Amino acid sequence: MNALTRIRYDGRPAERIAYAVGAALFLSGVVHALVLVATGGSWLGPLSMRKAVTFGLSFGLTLASVAWATSFLTMRPRLRGVLLGAFTWASVTEVVLVSMQAWRGVPSHFNFGTPFDNVVSMTLAAGGGVLVLTVVGFTATALVEPGPDAPSLRLAVRAGLVVLVAALATGAVMIGRGVVAARGGDPQLAYTTAGALKPLHAVAMHAILVLPALAWILRFTPHPEPHRLRIVKTAVAADALLTAVIGVESFTGIDPLAAPLPLMVLSALAAAVLAGTGIHALSGIEPAARFARVLNGKARGR
Repeated sequence: MNALTRIRYDGRPAERIAYAVGAALFLSGVVHALVLVATGGSWLGPLSMRKAVTFGLSFGLTLASVAWATSFLTMRPRLRGVLLGAFTWASVTEVVLVSMQAWRGVPSHFNFGTPFDNVVSMTLAAGGGVLVLTVVGFTATALVEPGPDAPSLRLAVRAGLVVLVAALATGAVMIGRGVVAARGGDPQLAYTTAGALKPLHAVAMHAILVLPALAWILRFTPHPEPHRLRIVKTAVAADALLTAVIGVESFTGIDPLAAPLPLMVLSALAAAVLAGTGIHALSGIEPAARFARVLNGKARGR
């Protein structure tokens, strides 16, 4: 409730716009999913409506997550507004162009068949560059400035942003590989080489939500800050291990679902530990006791 109140009354215009746009992008992903199911379209291939689904859902969630997580940073309001505004603009551009190409029945990426498609592909690449630069700006600020007072939340925000940089950098590598292959006259190779990095891109994309959300939830538990910090450190280590394993598999062309047993054990262990930290946090929430403490505090303040 405190977070919702802070968003409503203390949120700056750029932040409120980001939340609204993120919700709209997420809704577009849901609508495209319903269309895909209703029409019986394919979930595979560069012409699938699936791309409109995944881009809408992923960018909607990521935009809202970035707006929320960076609200804890101690940075100049104007700088934060510029960075968040640029991230919002780039997110909208990516989703709108990918969705438009899906409805046109043509590939959105690595498509240089017509002057218009060439402009779309290059605009998507430029939008990806803007995303990387804005997140690098947020990450640099998070690492330099004091940030949130609670060490656990500060670590979660910093780690989430670092992993998000890795996710966007992976996306840039995917685009670079694909463009080289497509310009070389082999568009199918472009989709194959770029697609091999999708698991890493997907896994790393949402640490910016998972890690700060864990630290935030722990604030509603009776655990002292040192305990919360240990839990967040455990989650950060587990997320780093999971991202590293998936990264090795992606860059070596190994299917995560058919990986060698040692890699599968490592990724499963990391995922289990990460999930365990979330369960631990949720199980420690004491809503009734916290509500009573809030009421008592208000009563004493009268």
